[in-house]
Amino acid sequence: MNNIKKIGLSALAGSLVATSAFAGSMDVSGSAKISYKSNGKEKVTGNPFSNSKGISFSGSGEMDNGWNVSTVYTMSDAAFSSSHVSIDMGDAGTFSLMNGTDLHGIDKYQDVMPTAGEQVWDDVDATDYGVVDMGSTNALGYSVDLMGVTLSTSYSRTGLGTDKSLVLVANDLIDGVQVGYGMATDTSSANVEDDLSTAWVKYTSGPATVGVQTSSIDKAANDINRKAAAISFAVNENLSVSYGLSVVDFESSSITSDEESSGISASYTAGGMTIGAVMNKTDSVGGSSGTDATFTELSVAFAF
Repeated sequence: MNNIKKIGLSALAGSLVATSAFAGSMDVSGSAKISYKSNGKEKVTGNPFSNSKGISFSGSGEMDNGWNVSTVYTMSDAAFSSSHVSIDMGDAGTFSLMNGTDLHGIDKYQDVMPTAGEQVWDDVDATDYGVVDMGSTNALGYSVDLMGVTLSTSYSRTGLGTDKSLVLVANDLIDGVQVGYGMATDTSSANVEDDLSTAWVKYTSGPATVGVQTSSIDKAANDINRKAAAISFAVNENLSVSYGLSVVDFESSSITSDEESSGISASYTAGGMTIGAVMNKTDSVGGSSGTDATFTELSVAFAF
């Protein structure tokens, strides 16, 4: 996004901390999006046209010891969306306090399949079955690169207990290949923890990226497993297209069908404008045979 306003904070920092030099700045950026959305004949769409607005405040500054402190506060349609405060300690890694944003841990890697728009399961139904998402409300996170391997972890307290995750990502072991594995515990209810795990491989060669990912949510009963695959292709520097699949297996005697999702996405970017198209379809939503759903979106987004 292009900055529409910048406010220097050097004088303010100098007046508040007379013994320490701290140079920083605050930037404001925004976005606007016009969308046509259809839920298909299976559901009532209502008025398919809508628009959304976003505004983001971001600030950063360097401390005397060379560390960088940054913060971002984002609103969507004039309501709070997400925020974080991060301390970049160089080779020692980055520490963050996150609220509604996924910078570290398993939430960041819940679905890393290549896409030109949305994940194939997104917006089709209200529940994202098989996705290893713990949530990031006032969660602590830390990431560091160690000899070509990224270690990313998160921790949060809830009213029910603690949620914690650890992810290892290797990007440089083989040219063009990314390999990752993550595990987590999620306190879903009092005295009950769900064990989450995910593993993936992605390969990029020229304009094409392909990937496969498998995820598991082990519950006290009725485990959920998901397998996904996708391919994306950059036609040129402006146009990208993708196709993906996702299959969710419910280990429950009362559920006899797998949830199967597929989708096509495309995006075209020209300067600060992005034109997007998404067509997703899910058969047997939630494992319920005959309960199918579709989602189509055409959008034009502008960044300021």
